[in-house]
Amino acid sequence: ITEVSGYGHYVLPMNCSTPPFDNLDVRLAIKFALDRKQIVDKIFLGHATIGNDNPIAPSVKHAINPEPTYDLDPDKAKFYLKKAGLSSLKVDLSVADEAFSGAVDAAVLYQSDAAKCGIEINVVREPNDGYWDNVWMKKGWCASYWSGRPTCDWMFSAAYAESAAYNETFWKNDRFNSLLISARPETDEKKRGEIYAEMQQLVHDDGGQIVLVFNNYVEAHSKKL
Repeated sequence: ITEVSGYGHYVLPMNCSTPPFDNLDVRLAIKFALDRKQIVDKIFLGHATIGNDNPIAPSVKHAINPEPTYDLDPDKAKFYLKKAGLSSLKVDLSVADEAFSGAVDAAVLYQSDAAKCGIEINVVREPNDGYWDNVWMKKGWCASYWSGRPTCDWMFSAAYAESAAYNETFWKNDRFNSLLISARPETDEKKRGEIYAEMQQLVHDDGGQIVLVFNNYVEAHSKKL
């Protein structure tokens, strides 16, 4: 049996152009309202790696693990809610196992954790049929899946650039978009790595993407075959 982590990752994108997700403090409160290891252990039975809201897989060149590490922290979640002018929050999370296997169960776990933080998540179980047409990039908060990309530029250009057709969080960050352009012609690998490190930090700190996990690939081999 072999097991490796690849580029694929399971996500819960928030629409940054729609209230309440257009408020960064609300997004941060939500990010600190989830026990991510529990998602790995209970939904993926240990066969996954925590994403920490960075879509660049650990195996990709120039990948970093941004700080702070998002984890269940009711005090921090309540701090950011208060900063947003809220004492509590109620939000809908639209999910279906069509998005990824275990999406509904992951949302229910999220609901339980968030309740400890003053956040009430209403889990909306959407039909599998028509999910990508009727829910994804239509509802304010939903589940999604990416097979990932082997380079930082490819992943960011596909889903995080302001003009990207599949910018599922509708995130717009001028600094990020400027760095994306400047990184492409940069031939100094050290400088290029620094640019991509800053971009990953920006997505982590300011973006609306919750990267739950990078899924592992498990394969069985036998000499008898």
